[in-house]
Amino acid sequence: MAIELEKGSSSQEKYGKVQLAIRMLVLVLFLGWIFIWIMTPTKTYKQTWKPQLLAKTSSTYFGVQGTRLLLYTFPVLFIAVLGCVYLHIAKKANGFNLQSCSYVKKCRRNRPVLVRGPLGIVSDTELAFLFLFIALLVWSFSNYLHNGFAKITPKYAKEQGEKVWEKKLDVAAEMLGVVGNICLAFLFFPVTRGSSVLPLLGLTSESCTKYHIWLGNIAMTLFTAHGVCYIINWAVTDQLWKMLEWKKTGISNIAGELALLAGVIMWAATIPRIRRKLFELFFYTHYLYIIFIVFFIFHVGISFTCMMLPGFFLFLIDRYLRFLQSRRQVRLVSARVLPCETVELNFSKNHGLSYNPTSIMFINIPSISKLQWHPFTITSNSNLEPEKLSVAIKSEGTWSHKLYQMLSTSSAADHLNVSVEGPYGPASTNYLRYDTLVMVSGGTGITPFISIIKELMHLSTTFRYTTPKVILICAFKYTSGLSMFDLILPNSSTPCDISNMKLQIEAYITRKSEPKLNSPMNLQQIWFKPNARDAPISSILGPNSWLWLCAIISSSFIIFLILIGVITHYFIFPVDHNSNKIFSYPLKSFLNMSTMFVSIAMAASAAVLWNKKHNDKEEEQIQNLEAASVSTMFKIHEIDRELESLPLQQFAQVTNVHYGVRPDLRRLISELNGSTVGVLASGPKKMRQEVAAICSSGSAENLHFESLSFTW
Repeated sequence: MAIELEKGSSSQEKYGKVQLAIRMLVLVLFLGWIFIWIMTPTKTYKQTWKPQLLAKTSSTYFGVQGTRLLLYTFPVLFIAVLGCVYLHIAKKANGFNLQSCSYVKKCRRNRPVLVRGPLGIVSDTELAFLFLFIALLVWSFSNYLHNGFAKITPKYAKEQGEKVWEKKLDVAAEMLGVVGNICLAFLFFPVTRGSSVLPLLGLTSESCTKYHIWLGNIAMTLFTAHGVCYIINWAVTDQLWKMLEWKKTGISNIAGELALLAGVIMWAATIPRIRRKLFELFFYTHYLYIIFIVFFIFHVGISFTCMMLPGFFLFLIDRYLRFLQSRRQVRLVSARVLPCETVELNFSKNHGLSYNPTSIMFINIPSISKLQWHPFTITSNSNLEPEKLSVAIKSEGTWSHKLYQMLSTSSAADHLNVSVEGPYGPASTNYLRYDTLVMVSGGTGITPFISIIKELMHLSTTFRYTTPKVILICAFKYTSGLSMFDLILPNSSTPCDISNMKLQIEAYITRKSEPKLNSPMNLQQIWFKPNARDAPISSILGPNSWLWLCAIISSSFIIFLILIGVITHYFIFPVDHNSNKIFSYPLKSFLNMSTMFVSIAMAASAAVLWNKKHNDKEEEQIQNLEAASVSTMFKIHEIDRELESLPLQQFAQVTNVHYGVRPDLRRLISELNGSTVGVLASGPKKMRQEVAAICSSGSAENLHFESLSFTW
């Protein structure tokens, strides 16, 4: 054992050094990329650096586009590749996490600074980066304006047949669009679900939703002002005919107007009241991003697009992989209908698919809606339940209510077609760094905490590891909400024991005052018949998914460069330099877009097909296992419920139910002891804001706050 621990320690140290080196290289690349953005609006860049760079990078293969590919696109894609390597190493090192847990440094306090307001719950770090980003926008716009206005003199304006203010308005309109492109360069990073960039910062796509909203609002404000200023300028100078221009070279105004129109419709549908009450309208109008991006590229040309290309390139790879995964129906083994109008869907999964607590999965059920995809928190644990993946769905919206009605009726279907995307989640979750872990939930906000408790249960049962003290504070409207606790116990024959855990559950029933139930509430269990066309849930890129993603990013970009180099050298360059003609800008943009899509499709499809062989072998094994056991499913279920009697008794001993009252969160949280207390909140917005306000007080120096929510 001592030799194994020594080997694990040395391996962890080796992995740690490699990861540190990658982080340092990524930091240098990122700072260099930001430095380029800072210098772009200056005279130094335009008059000195740019001519020298063009002289060294412009060629018959890439032209002016080559400079921007080198400066703006390549660094970010290289960071994404390094991120894949980093995450693969982290996944390999996962087996040594327990040996290294005692050496984990105490994390920096994540202190909320803003709790209520249009920005949502914002920490000090987030606020600092937001100010830095706003400063970059202001710096860029002011420099562009200063340099642009310096050329506008009364004599120059008179020669152009315009007034000075009209010419300045024209320059200001153009610069608003240029600065908006900075927002566009960052816009797609937060919505790339399988991103290898976000985990380097300890982020997930769902936790970055508010960043996408911030960037989208700023970008659309700038682009709308950009369009309005141009229309005003054309109106006062009697040039409204320019709105109908689609030039063969230069800026295409109609394309810009169509892009802006698509963007404004999307923007209007994101108004909170519309998004909540008319979710389907919000969902479907967001697909207009395709129209927005395509006509944006036609509007500004492919060369300028290279400045925002890396984020969109990575998003396209992720979107195509999601598309491939969603084409196949997955095997839904069973479902449990809870008295609180919640259903638990239990899927078959490959053993090689692993995920961390608080991960989510997007689900589509064609019989309810062929287009709608909804995210749900995974409640199962890949260690405790290696053959099963579960999600809990509360009957709240139209989609989820239809699902509940479908499964709760006596004539429930014996088979249900389901497609999924994911799972997606944090690359690592080390809750062992805390002395005490407090989880505050309201309603179905308890679902991410179920997966955390199961992970700690696994560590406590399998490794006998000392876990933090866990306090679960949950509020339900009615007593039926207590049935959610049944999801904490693994729905399998996997042994679990919470006797080694320091678990305390404080449940509050807010709408009813009634005595504690003496018998457990009945759950409706539904078993679905297996279908040969259905497959277990598996990683679209197999067990070494990060390495395959690294290969896809690298190879697709190389294929893109080769194809566009050939097209430019043999088709575009001869027209531009060997004749009096200029190659059509829209056609050049179309060729670049088509080449990019083809490159991504080629690389991603090849990787998916290669890994499909491995998934098919494991699927066949799972099918044989399920076929052998399908006749005894109901008996096994009854045995499992008997085996769960001991854990149920243990849960009853650590659970206190309070009727007719709401939890006094300030008292419960403020009285916690320990040098590091992790406070996680999930549920209604007001509840999360209240918890954040408590953690932001000056007397709560030991509290580390984290909000788990799909909304901001």
